[in-house]
Amino acid sequence: MKIRSALISVYYKDGLDVILDVLKDHNVTIYSTGGTQAYIEEKGISVERVEDLTSYPSILDGRVKTLHPKVFGGILAKREDDHLSQLNQYDIPEIDLVIVDLYPFEETLKSTDDESLIIEKIDIGGIALIRAAAKNFNDVAVVASKDSYYEVADAMKSQDGALTLNQRKELASKAFAVSSHYDTAIFNYFNRDFGNNSSFKKSINKVQELRYGENPHQTAQFYGDLTEQFDKLGGKELSFNNLVDIDAAVSLMREFKNDKPTFAVLKHTNACGVATRNTVEEAWDAALAGDPISAFGGILICNSTIDLKTAEKINTLFYEVLIAPGFDLPARDLLLQKKKRVLLKIKSFDLQEKSFKSILNGVIVQDTDLKTEDQSSFELKTNRSPSPEQMSDLSFALKCGKHLKSNTIVLVKNNQLLGMGCGQTSRVDACQQAIAKAKRFKFDLEGAVMASDAFFPFPDCVEIAGNAGIKAIVQPGGSIKDQLSIDYCNENDLAMVMTGTRHFKH
Repeated sequence: MKIRSALISVYYKDGLDVILDVLKDHNVTIYSTGGTQAYIEEKGISVERVEDLTSYPSILDGRVKTLHPKVFGGILAKREDDHLSQLNQYDIPEIDLVIVDLYPFEETLKSTDDESLIIEKIDIGGIALIRAAAKNFNDVAVVASKDSYYEVADAMKSQDGALTLNQRKELASKAFAVSSHYDTAIFNYFNRDFGNNSSFKKSINKVQELRYGENPHQTAQFYGDLTEQFDKLGGKELSFNNLVDIDAAVSLMREFKNDKPTFAVLKHTNACGVATRNTVEEAWDAALAGDPISAFGGILICNSTIDLKTAEKINTLFYEVLIAPGFDLPARDLLLQKKKRVLLKIKSFDLQEKSFKSILNGVIVQDTDLKTEDQSSFELKTNRSPSPEQMSDLSFALKCGKHLKSNTIVLVKNNQLLGMGCGQTSRVDACQQAIAKAKRFKFDLEGAVMASDAFFPFPDCVEIAGNAGIKAIVQPGGSIKDQLSIDYCNENDLAMVMTGTRHFKH
């Protein structure tokens, strides 16, 4: 297809001469606006003003220049009788080539925080022209970047002022890449106020094929950049399930990131062992004791550097992933001997402020549950107050319970998870499961505490816990029958505090 007319409107003029010379040599009619028009005229090349074509001047401080049927009609018209007759009816010229770049949005972001200046660099007409020309590549060529100037100029020189269909289609592909990148930059700017939505930013640029999904018959990809949060020191490639478990582990350990040495063992995103102690080794021993059976093949995470003595104990267990902020050199060397076990050095326990989940035919978005209640938020509801040790355990239990699937009950003593019931359809079932689990591993529940992720609709769980030796309870409250549970505690010398915050986890 021979190029007979061109619309040129560019922000950056560098490199434009090479293509202007070719257009001049082949007597191409050029339409242009504003600064581009003036630049072309300075080169001694004749230009048709877009204002003369549309009979409208540039208005609204330049926001509207090319948005007109006489421009877009000439670009979008198919070179077929019906469309061509309409162009003739309305005196619209065919436009065969569109050379347009976009306002420097990203460059402006780097140079100023002034939102009014940034907003004005969101291109409207330019992006519309690029998309229109790219859509109609069968009949129109589009150049959306100066990187293509020499390519197009050389092609037109060698082809007597024409561009082939394959060349036009390739240029359209490049144009859509430009528009996609531009829109992504604008989206990221507007989305900055809604949290660190790096998953969107990364998803455009970084995709990792996973071995398979949740099951071997499912394909899977990871959109993101793990190197921003971890240094992978060794081990096999991470799987879909590994990544889901790692996410759960980091979310849990964030609650303890500034505490004394804390270890957690997770299986299928649920913690089966958590403990805080004076040393990393003691924390490991206590966390593993919570459920040494479920720990097999689990995800391990610590808030402190792993020393050699702890590494020697960990090394006797089969696990999938071990995460810590640091590893003593002898500990790292020992752990790396297990070639398939993944060793991750975590750089930050920070979480995104927004959470996403695909459902039905869409995606739901919510604020990440970053709220953690401390003792200052406890509201005493009973005659008996928890002891200082029990207050510490209640805080610990809340941190654990928040990250277990609802319905959830957590039993804690001496900052150690003794038993948990999670993912149950009944809170009574969750309570009974937690007690049974603690007894299975020979824990003494006398004087322990209990936490619930949501309120007790009836006093049955409180009664079951009290009979098992539980002496203090924390729950959000909010049931119309809260008083029944409070009354039972008072009648049986139990302590209960409420937080006013529910932590459902579906």
